[in-house]
Amino acid sequence: MTDLHVVPGDLLPPPPPARRHLLSVGDLARGDVERLLATARSFALSQERDTKKLPTLRGRLVVNLFFEASTRTSSSFELAAKRLSADTLSLKASGSSVEKGESLKDTALTLSAYDPDVIVIRHPQIGAPQLVARVTDAHVVNAGDGKHQHPTQALLDLYTIHAALGRLDGVHVAIVGDVLHSRVARSLVQALRLVGAHATLVGPPPLLPAGLAETAFDIGAIAAADVVYVLRMQRERMEEGASYVPSLREYAARWCVTPERLRPGQKVMHPGPMNRGVEIDPRVADSGAALVVDQVRAGLAVRMAVLYDLLTAGPALVEAALEVA
Repeated sequence: MTDLHVVPGDLLPPPPPARRHLLSVGDLARGDVERLLATARSFALSQERDTKKLPTLRGRLVVNLFFEASTRTSSSFELAAKRLSADTLSLKASGSSVEKGESLKDTALTLSAYDPDVIVIRHPQIGAPQLVARVTDAHVVNAGDGKHQHPTQALLDLYTIHAALGRLDGVHVAIVGDVLHSRVARSLVQALRLVGAHATLVGPPPLLPAGLAETAFDIGAIAAADVVYVLRMQRERMEEGASYVPSLREYAARWCVTPERLRPGQKVMHPGPMNRGVEIDPRVADSGAALVVDQVRAGLAVRMAVLYDLLTAGPALVEAALEVA
């Protein structure tokens, strides 16, 4: 019998797989996007039943850590976790130790003592989700960091566009408004490229960053788009004293999305909250062309898919989970 030559370390167990996070659209490949959207469609069907709760993530803990105001994102993440039977813990900066000067690192370490499976974080500082991912053992989902990234918003927007148009490849989206301060716009432009779609940025020159996508300063450019994606003025992110437009009245006169500026068949989206009469005419917001409520519904299904994808073996288990429920 030939002696086996054993190199030191050969009998050691393999290192554990890297823990997956969703910190940026840059973390995703096209296949990842397609998998997540397919999973979201399965979960959307489950929400049409009388019994909407699934046992999929029973015993898991999802922590929602929000340092900025949020209605749609925070409520949909919490509901998504509950619909998958996970335990939830929601913490906002107001009323927490953050008000007493506690650092984000120390807050994350404190929450780690509860052994969370997922931490969903929104924070005004760019890079905050990456910091939490470094100091905890949880999967981390970026629910918005400053003007940097908002990947689950981009995913729900792709879901909404596909549901409305039946395709993503070749779709043209005009993103109108304050792109400079918008994490939504940055994430969406990246996500559109991933799936073979493209964007045109439309608005005042000071609010359109160079190099992100093609730009147009005339509102008439939206006529060529399949989808008009409207952004509000992100005044909370603007430098104090900076003037990007002469006035909101002039902004509305030149760049507000009105019925007269749309052509038949175009769809209109807005991530909310809306400032009616500034970036979007109420007649547009309340029209059949608007997909704003569809985006909110998509947010629940997509965030269920993201939590599921991070915490389970893969999408093949979705149908089994639905059958068990």
